[in-house]
Parts: sequence; C-alpha cells; structure tokens
Amino acid sequence: MHKHFFTSESVGEGHPDKLCDQISDGVLDEVIRLDENKEMCRVACETYVTMGLLIVGGEITTNAYVDIQKMARRIIKEIGYTHPKYGFDYETCAIINTIHSQSPDIAQGVNVGGAGDQGIMFGYACRETPEYMPLPITLAQKLVKRMSQVRRDNVLKYLGPDCKSQVTIEYHNGKPRRVDSVVLACQHTDEILDRTGRQITSKARKELIDVIAKPILKDLVDRKTKYYVNQTGKFIIGGPQSDTGMTGRKIIVDTYGGTVAHGGGAFSGKDPTKVDRSAAYMSRYIAKNLVAAGIAEKLMVQLSYVIGYADPLSIYVDTYGTGKISDSKLVKLIRQNFQLNPRGIIKTLDLLRPIYRKTAVFGHFGRNEQEFSWEKLDKVSILKREASRI
Repeated sequence: MHKHFFTSESVGEGHPDKLCDQISDGVLDEVIRLDENKEMCRVACETYVTMGLLIVGGEITTNAYVDIQKMARRIIKEIGYTHPKYGFDYETCAIINTIHSQSPDIAQGVNVGGAGDQGIMFGYACRETPEYMPLPITLAQKLVKRMSQVRRDNVLKYLGPDCKSQVTIEYHNGKPRRVDSVVLACQHTDEILDRTGRQITSKARKELIDVIAKPILKDLVDRKTKYYVNQTGKFIIGGPQSDTGMTGRKIIVDTYGGTVAHGGGAFSGKDPTKVDRSAAYMSRYIAKNLVAAGIAEKLMVQLSYVIGYADPLSIYVDTYGTGKISDSKLVKLIRQNFQLNPRGIIKTLDLLRPIYRKTAVFGHFGRNEQEFSWEKLDKVSILKREASRI
C-alpha cells in the first residue's frame, strides 16, 4: 500500500485578500449590471487594503457610472466589518479611487474578438468528491463557509469576519481515506480568553471544533485526527488591521488547492474577455464534463492564448494514466465539442452576467449554484457518444 498526505487551505470572506477580491468583482458586477452595451465593457480592477484605508484602481472602459465609495462600503459592511472592535469598519475607513480607462492598444485587438491577454489556463476535475473536486480543497472551502454561517447566524457570537482553514488528507493508493489534521484560525472577541488573556479557553477550543469542524468533516475524522485551533493562542487582531490585502493573491485558494498547476493570472476584477478568467472557467467545464462522462477518473486541461488572437495556441490534456482514450484523441474531442475563442466561451457559459462577487470567496469551482455555469454537466451525453467513435 502506498500512503501519502496532501494539504489544501482556504480563507474566509473577511480575510484582507478576499475582501479585496470581492470589491474588485463588485465593481465588475456593477459595470455589467449598469452598462447596456455589456459586450464592449472592459474591466481590469484591483483593490488594496490596509489599516483604515482601501484603494481601488485599474483600467475600466464603460458608459456606466459606478459609485465606488458607496459600493465598497456596502461590501465591507456585508462582509461583517461593522464595528471598530474589528480594527476596520465600513463607516470610518478611507477609500481612494484611482481607476482610469483601458489602453486603446489593447482594445483594438479585443474588440474584434481576440483574447484580452496572453497566458496559460488550467482546468481540472476528479472523482474524489460529488463536486468533482479534490477532497482537501473542498473541505477547506466548506470549513470557512461554515465559519461564516455560524458567525452570521449568531451561533458563535464571538467570531469576527477574518478566518482561515487548512485540511490534510491521508491517501491510500491514491484514494482519500481520512482527515489527518485540521487547522482553524478564527478571529474572535476577547470574551473567550482565559485568565491569562493570552489563550482562548479549552471550552472555546472544543466549541470551535464541535460546531465548525465536525459537522463538515463527519466520518472522515477519527481519534487520531489532530486539531490546531488558533495555534498562537488567540486571534483578536485580524483583517486589515493585522495584514494588508490585495486582489489576486489567493489564486490557489480560488482553484484546486495546489493539486494541479495554476496559470499565470488571477481571476477577480477581470471581465470575461480576459482569458485568465474565462478560459480557466472553460477549462474546468471541459474537464468536469469529460470526467463525468467516464472518459477518465481525473483530468487536467491546459489552454494557452495570445493577446488579440481568438483561438487557443495550444491544448494539452493529462489524464494521469486513467483515460479510456488517448490524450491526443481527447484534444480532438475537445476541439470538436467546445467553443474555445473568447466570444464562444462567453456565449457558452453566459458570462456577461453580474455573477462575479459570489465567485470571489469560497472558491470558483465545485459549486452547483446558478451563477457557476461552468459547473453544468450538459455535455456528458454527447461526449460519451463522440468518444466511442474516435
């Protein structure tokens, strides 16, 4: 028996980097929602946050007016930074807008249907979970989502908006068997500190494990599972008070938790002409449908593009030895059944919708919600049929 361990992490909605991702995608959503000529909108928005200050910048071309101050404060409030006790709050933070228009040199290649930039994009799917995602990142995402839920529902009233998780899975012969360790980092108020003021109480630690971890991990944990909860002792100072944040710094959290490669670009704040985002979504759509069709147990797709040119420069497939047809035949199958130019991707996945802020936290993949069109399994039947003919 071959045994190995693999770890993935996630961060919650109040983490400074995720706060920035959500604001950048909030800007994109507002532009798509308000501009009647959505096909010609161009958004490349980035956000930076530190103690008491948030800066929104980038290049945007639109006929719509977006009130950046109002929108950013609304999102900060919705995330949960509503009181000075968290060291950052929506009413008192300073907000600076440095957005300007997109370069016409880029526009002349994109407006005719070309890709918005060069780059490589990866998609992946496997049979480890019902979501066709690797188990470690799936559990890590569910843990931070659970932290948000119990905070918002006042189940654990002492929780703050900032949080992180990490899960290590023990694999036997490539199959996940158990959770070896769990990391929970939960921002909190001082009411759960012990008498020294340096540690949370053992009661609070147990409560965090019982209320957050065990309902998610269920029978994957056993008596040997190790828990690391606020391992420094306490986590009162969090969010932008303790750490700067920037759009696009959590790319592994956004995708497959390090199980496979990630392309060169981040997602948030980019309209779908930017293939960094849209082609990554298409790659996931391709991989998931091929795996669901039973053509491979796990599968990675790489696409590459150049700015101003519509079709991908290359398509690469790796089934890790699990494919029922050769990888080269899979490339042919992909070319025959998927539109891979930016306009085709946008049309296939219906990407000119204000759906993006929701993607900016808890992962871009493995979520069967209506916004996540790249998760649909509408190509399974045709792929089964076509694969049998190749």
